[in-house]
Amino acid sequence: MTTNELDDLAVQTFLDHQDQLFPEPVAETFEDAQIFLEDCFAVVCDGIDDVMDYLEETMDIDGMSEEEIVDSPEVFSLEDGRYLVVEG
Repeated sequence: MTTNELDDLAVQTFLDHQDQLFPEPVAETFEDAQIFLEDCFAVVCDGIDDVMDYLEETMDIDGMSEEEIVDSPEVFSLEDGRYLVVEG
């Protein structure tokens, strides 16, 4: 399942690892990160299959392996097994 509802884990993970997608910080505080993620319509996916389904709808991922997608800068792995997808 994919949702636009961002929980604390997703926001904090983005705040801590935003440099994997952006060369300079886009958020300094938790609140800034939450606003940024809401503004860019970030989504939380329950698993890699949901990430693949979501990205197939929003970008061209033909020929990309599951590993390549998980390692892409737009995909943030959450410690509970879900994924945050942020299209920069």
